[in-house]
Amino acid sequence: MTAPRMLLILSENWTLTSGRDLPTLVRWAREAEDAGFDAVMISEHVVLGPDASDRGVMANPREYALPGNQDPLTPWPHSLSLLSSIAAVTSRIRLVAGAILAPLRHPLLLARELGTLDLLSEGRLVVQPTVSWSRDEYDALGVPFGRRGRILDEQLAILDLLWRASPASYSGEFFSFKDISFEPKAYREDGPRMWFGGQHLHDRLLDRLVRYGHGFHPLGVPSTEDISRLRAAVPGRELELIGGTRAVFPDAGSCADLGQAMAALPEQIELGFTTFCLKPSQFTDDPDDVGRLCREVVRRAEAMVRRTD
Repeated sequence: MTAPRMLLILSENWTLTSGRDLPTLVRWAREAEDAGFDAVMISEHVVLGPDASDRGVMANPREYALPGNQDPLTPWPHSLSLLSSIAAVTSRIRLVAGAILAPLRHPLLLARELGTLDLLSEGRLVVQPTVSWSRDEYDALGVPFGRRGRILDEQLAILDLLWRASPASYSGEFFSFKDISFEPKAYREDGPRMWFGGQHLHDRLLDRLVRYGHGFHPLGVPSTEDISRLRAAVPGRELELIGGTRAVFPDAGSCADLGQAMAALPEQIELGFTTFCLKPSQFTDDPDDVGRLCREVVRRAEAMVRRTD
């Protein structure tokens, strides 16, 4: 058994630092790399509206932001800009652009943003395109919410085309262009690595994983049936499975226990998961403690291997 790969979530840590203090997030990424973490991840929203909190704000602000449980004033800085800054001060750690809201961008612009960051980081970029959940956000940007899945499918086809061909032409329901040249391309000839995720392994998500995916990052713990279905759909191909720690908060104002949260990893490892997300603000309130926390996480992860060998 190899040691679990750990991923540090840099979004939603506003109990640790101000939403305007972005250099601190860059510092945490460097500390995570130094500690032996495999990846950092930043997710995104462009804007939030009233539907961000239509299910009530989370009881403990350290919990994950889920559809409808967050204050509309929650900071969401531009993820690709932040990852560019992190790429410039790191050399090994993977850069995960989580929850990229692809339908809110033109695919040619998205390809330019992603391809440049992938080249800058020498292939360390991982992209998780998604349609997201906020109708208010789509309305604000003038994109039809009910057609977002079909828009994403066209965008994925266009990205795949642009990584491989120049000049390129495409004619679809939402996007069309003819004989355009796209240079420079991404670091690899098939583009950045791509993860897909969601609450359920529905047919459209499975199709995206089969066509374009390198990893499956579900929201929550998928059923064994979903995992079996996914493996049957990609025989002979290794898809990275991304899980996470399970923080349990004793009350609305306290951090969770790290050991208890990491106890959820062995069960996921048995299912074939290899990469695990951790949000630092769930375990400390001190922004200067993140480096130590990362080292302790890696120590515990490596100890899991020694106990099973």
